[in-house]
Amino acid sequence: MLSRVAQNLYWMSRYVERAEDTARLINVNTNLLLDLPRSAQFGWEPLIYITGSHEHFFEHFGRAGEVAVVSFLTGDLQNPGSILSSFTSARENLRTTRDVMPREAWEALNHIFLYVRDNLANGVSPRGREHFLREVIQGCQRFNGFLEGCLSHTPARDFVLLGRYLERADMTTRILDVRSASLLTRESELAPFQGIQWMSVLKSLSAYQMYRQQVRARVRGQDVLAYLLQDPLFPRTVRFCLARLKEGLHGLPRAEAAMASVDAAERQVLEADVEALANAGLHEFIDDLQIGLGAIHDAISATYFTYHEKDAVPAAA
Repeated sequence: MLSRVAQNLYWMSRYVERAEDTARLINVNTNLLLDLPRSAQFGWEPLIYITGSHEHFFEHFGRAGEVAVVSFLTGDLQNPGSILSSFTSARENLRTTRDVMPREAWEALNHIFLYVRDNLANGVSPRGREHFLREVIQGCQRFNGFLEGCLSHTPARDFVLLGRYLERADMTTRILDVRSASLLTRESELAPFQGIQWMSVLKSLSAYQMYRQQVRARVRGQDVLAYLLQDPLFPRTVRFCLARLKEGLHGLPRAEAAMASVDAAERQVLEADVEALANAGLHEFIDDLQIGLGAIHDAISATYFTYHEKDAVPAAA
């Protein structure tokens, strides 16, 4: 497989995952604010930090109000991580690799891109937002379903897996990092509502129902951290994502450097003392883990993409 094709498949998969994750974040935050008292100082700013776009956002907006944040994350083409930007980039990457992908996948991605482009106002409006975001999430899941059901188990699939699960692991760590900053502080004015907030963390990753089946107890911060970091069975935990990265790398040549980086991140997750992290040091732990995820990306890029990076649609910062 050409390096250019491999890189485009990898980034296509990352962008689709990013769009789905962002849509779910917005939807869960909208519902969370309805459950909290109006006096609670929660708001929309955490979403800007979770998506890593705070520097760009605050260059152009004075405050993180609802309309500004939702507009920025749904349809702002100046934000490379917005839903519309993600679909635009994913579509362009897929367009150049259509010969190795199922036709159904192209049609599904094109459909959701056109839907988002033509219905951005519904995404911002409180009245139409939930339906808009549900369409985005289901469109991404439909696209991934076609890949699972119609894409042969070739190197093309391996690079799709690498992109999807590296992006997913990154989002899980970002959500844990930003959301836990206030949740693990007992003095926070939102302390009485910690249960609701930890539930929103789980729902941001579609993990609430599976968590309840696994843990069978009231939602507790330490248990949520352990589940989202170390559970081997749920598809959005960090441990699960790292296992799927190994699966993708097993089918590729010259994967030693990337596999070593995955092994290092996996050891860090498995050896983590979650009880201690819940009391102190979680932010530093996740910082180190995100550096490890960056090392995985760097190893994949250096091994398979180096000579063709200028040809792919550029990645969001």
